[in-house]
Amino acid sequence: MTEQRVVLVPEGLAGERVDTAIARMFGLSRTRAADLIVQGHVQVDGDGVGKSDRVHAGSMLDVTIPAETDPLAVVPEIVEGIKIIHDDESIVVIDKPVGVAVHPSPGWSGPTVVGHLAGAGFRISTSGASERKGIVQRLDVGTSGVMVICKSEHAYSVLKNAFRNRTVDKTYHALVQGHPDPLEGTIDAPIGRHPKADYKFAVMPDGKHSVTHYKLLEAHRFASLLEVHLETGRTHQIRVHMAALKHPCVGDLTYGADPVLARRVGLERQWLHAVRLGFEHPDTGDYVTYESAYPDDLAAALEIIRDAH
Repeated sequence: MTEQRVVLVPEGLAGERVDTAIARMFGLSRTRAADLIVQGHVQVDGDGVGKSDRVHAGSMLDVTIPAETDPLAVVPEIVEGIKIIHDDESIVVIDKPVGVAVHPSPGWSGPTVVGHLAGAGFRISTSGASERKGIVQRLDVGTSGVMVICKSEHAYSVLKNAFRNRTVDKTYHALVQGHPDPLEGTIDAPIGRHPKADYKFAVMPDGKHSVTHYKLLEAHRFASLLEVHLETGRTHQIRVHMAALKHPCVGDLTYGADPVLARRVGLERQWLHAVRLGFEHPDTGDYVTYESAYPDDLAAALEIIRDAH
């Protein structure tokens, strides 16, 4: 719902900045008032204004106030590229493409997994915060691959515990720059927020316990294809740990990858893919495994690396 307000500026606000006048007359915050001006929703006597312009008594203030959207609201929409790998009464397993977040968050306005499932008519478990219902694991927006979402309360509690107790087998493939030494190993290094950039993480002495196991699958001139098993599930864990070893994921410019190599292989994101997920099914108790093939951009980049001499 959009609200349209047309009022005359009273004597008491003569000489005030436009954003201040709007804030006081309509009970809005100064920030919200300034945003309305910047977005072109405010006119004074029929003309557009800047937020620091002054108002005069008797001027006609015409303000359009769009309804504020909740950044955490789940918007049902079919998202192109999300594939359903498995679906039953208690879980749905999907293949998540790059560029899709798992759930809404304040800084994200793009497509989400939970929005797609809502749009496709899936009924998801009601456990967890409203925007994260049924979510027991996450993949970064820039990471593709297999993930599970719970549809029943029972499945949610069982799998939440399985992830917490590290009994879920999470297998990733990562194409990293150079050749790790040793070619098979374990990285045990705590991860915390980066001290200088709040969108990044880093190995920090006071960070959370984080363990990554890796082994070499293929060695090439410029890069190595690794199989990675996560023992813990920290945000950006593989990316941070590989960067700490000075072998960042190819294409991962956030964590120090070579931009020249990224361009050469045609990547605009990190070469990292969740290839396999294994766990005990919450209803049957049987061990189940689900897999996801490399998406086109990663497959093409890997072929370029394989052919490089």
